Amino acid sequence: MTIRKSSLIVLVMFLWAACFPLIVAGFAYAPHLTFAALRAFFAGSALVALGMILGRSWPRGRGVWLAIIGIGLGATSLGFLGMFMASEFILPGLATVLANAQPLMAAALAIVVLGERLGGRGKAGLALGFIGILLIAAPQYQAPAGNTFVLGASYILLAAVGITISNVLIRALAERADTLMAMGSQMLIGGVPLTVGAVLYEDPMSVTFSPQFILILLTISLFGTSLAYWLWSEILRTTELSRANAFAFLVPGFGLAMGVVFFGESIGLLTGLGILVTLVGVAMTNMDRPEPAQTSDASVK
Repeated sequence: MTIRKSSLIVLVMFLWAACFPLIVAGFAYAPHLTFAALRAFFAGSALVALGMILGRSWPRGRGVWLAIIGIGLGATSLGFLGMFMASEFILPGLATVLANAQPLMAAALAIVVLGERLGGRGKAGLALGFIGILLIAAPQYQAPAGNTFVLGASYILLAAVGITISNVLIRALAERADTLMAMGSQMLIGGVPLTVGAVLYEDPMSVTFSPQFILILLTISLFGTSLAYWLWSEILRTTELSRANAFAFLVPGFGLAMGVVFFGESIGLLTGLGILVTLVGVAMTNMDRPEPAQTSDASVK
């Protein structure tokens, strides 16, 4: 993997990590599902508008649209639902651990669906990455209890499953649809169930469109969502999902660094060791030579 491509992947992970504090900050101005729906529609509209200005083509073909719908329901509907709702029920450290089991699930699914293969070094790197996440989050553990913990964990795992499935579909869409139009469309599609949920269970009219909330909404929509997903889909055109997704283990590290800079949190010995182990795991995965395997047809027709 080239330095340029690795740098772009790290940028995507940083943008996704920045979403977590922005989500929490936005709760002061908007209900959870309403905020999530607004994020989806602002981000999707921005990508579609840019694509139309640049003269990009709309996706074509039933199979392509089915994949886009699947991405929308996975990455946007389930992913946003899990991220926005879990913060009410589960501690951030444990939520980070559960959410970042996603690269391991994606690696397994990519082997089955996309025919990708990792050698021994790559498999060990993924395992180290997850161990690093455990070490990073360990100091934050407190004893959550009862139904609250179960509900929060369920939301986080729901988001992880949705993102896992969508990443496999994005990889399978490589060269089959324009990334701007495809990613914009999936966000608009995925925003529909979030809107329905907001209307049924919240009061969307209670949103406070203050300058602070508008800034939060535009930042998380345009940078943490539109730019991040466009770059991610471009990266997956030429990069195996297992290798690119290994960088997802960096997200909790970035989140912790933001906590240190903006919220005065401290990094202990165990957390520092976890960051080091995570970096080693990512490096091992991306230096891995895949095992010989029969390639399967992963294209979406």
